[in-house]
Amino acid sequence: MTERAARGRAAEERARRHLESHGLRLRTANYRSRWGELDLVMETRELLIFVEVRYRARDDFGGALASVDAGKQRRLVRAAREYIARHGLATRAARFDVVALGTGDRIEWIAGAFDAE
Repeated sequence: MTERAARGRAAEERARRHLESHGLRLRTANYRSRWGELDLVMETRELLIFVEVRYRARDDFGGALASVDAGKQRRLVRAAREYIARHGLATRAARFDVVALGTGDRIEWIAGAFDAE
């Protein structure tokens, strides 16, 4: 595993633990589809939450949401739709979140970062 891949996996693990500490449960990590990868699929009783994890080496998080541009959002939505269809979850409400992590303990969680529309 490359150093970059190891940093990415560590960031996803930190994000997962953070989200679990706020009551979310992990369904799937690193779900791969023909459209791309869903970093984390979390859930509550009512909601599926598709989480894109971003690692930032610097402490300024201003670009976390901007780094998930329209093209990336479309790929995530397509991958999420495939996940929902494959797992028979069409009746579940869904949301797309972004979690940005950096050096130290700082975590920025943007719930409902973008819509599927």
